Amino acid sequence: MQQTLPACKVRKLLNSQVTAETISALYQQESRRVLATLIRLLGDFELAEEALQEAFACALQQWPVDGLPEQPRAWLVSTGRFKAIDKIRQQQTQRKYQQQWLFEQGEDAEAFQADEADHQSWHDDELRLIFTCCHPALSTEAQIALTLREICGLTTEQIAKAFLTSPVTIAQRIVRAKNKIRDAAIPYEIPTAEQLPERLDTVLKVIYLLFNEGYSQSSGDQLLCAELSAQAIRLGFLLLELQPDSETMGLLALLLLQESRRPARIDQQGDLILLADQDRSLWDQSLIQQGVQLVERSLTGRRIGPYGLQAAIAALHAESPDAASTDWPQIVALYDLLYRFETSPVVLLNRAVAISMAQGPAAALPLLLALEQSGELAQYHLLDAALADLHQKLGLNQQARLYYQHALSKTTQQAEQRFLQKRLQNLA
Repeated sequence: MQQTLPACKVRKLLNSQVTAETISALYQQESRRVLATLIRLLGDFELAEEALQEAFACALQQWPVDGLPEQPRAWLVSTGRFKAIDKIRQQQTQRKYQQQWLFEQGEDAEAFQADEADHQSWHDDELRLIFTCCHPALSTEAQIALTLREICGLTTEQIAKAFLTSPVTIAQRIVRAKNKIRDAAIPYEIPTAEQLPERLDTVLKVIYLLFNEGYSQSSGDQLLCAELSAQAIRLGFLLLELQPDSETMGLLALLLLQESRRPARIDQQGDLILLADQDRSLWDQSLIQQGVQLVERSLTGRRIGPYGLQAAIAALHAESPDAASTDWPQIVALYDLLYRFETSPVVLLNRAVAISMAQGPAAALPLLLALEQSGELAQYHLLDAALADLHQKLGLNQQARLYYQHALSKTTQQAEQRFLQKRLQNLA
């Protein structure tokens, strides 16, 4: 009769070859969720961040020997939590916290892991942390910077690119925001229904910026980062469960519709393919269907906002078989309406591009030249790229070459640099 090994021994045998690459991949997938729970348990950003690093350092030592735990996320939270408790014990100046941590240490470990493995618990922790970072006591800029750093894991350089400012400025905002949360004892909780509206817009913007970084990374060799986009979409679904607001629907619709194009946005070499040149048969029709349904619900809601309008624009692209048959006049009209909500030069840039498609490059060129003259997008390479494209279409190749060179000097994204270099070569 064949003997059967106990399940725990089987798991240990199967997982005994845990590699640093496995743990690194897990860090990419789970570190922000683990951090959110550690912040809830410890009540301190800095302490939680140190505990997170300690937990993964322990994992690098133990998992290759002992195997992957049955619940890696719960193991990391538990380990990080106890590492923080040990540190607090050593810091005599923090005696007021010590009794609380020691009491919690006595909790039943299995019950703790079971609780922390519960999906809703993890989701709530992420939402709690988002709303803590987006507390109205903080400035809007600080709210967004802190959330993108602590929840989304973006670097200060990536956030600075999104804000068109310097990494030093972003780092200072983050430090001040953490100090404010600590000094003002801002609660780590999901706000009440009455408090939600005043924080919702900032949370939506954070998710939007996170998706944008995954949709088109601000630097590096790879244009796309599927993990960041997936994280933004997941947070969008979580927020929709909590607050089924028309703008929440609009944002999620926008993310799904944009994400549907991912398979067609780069070629086999990882180089950028413009919307007009994409193979639309590669677009994900399931995501388009979900997005269009959410757009329709959003536009029939109590309020129409910028995300719903952007989603409506994306839906028009998604439902068109090619660029030429797209309803460009309708897109221009939607940009006109969008500008009433969001008086951003980027909206004017996108509107001008839509006008060039609807009425020709000659109609749009003065609009882009006026934007250039205003100086509001002086460091925004996409304005120079759009100006280069219009000049090229009008046969003004010398001016087009200059604008492509300007655009090339303003982006550190290597895929975009290769695209612009190809355009320059084609002109030559």
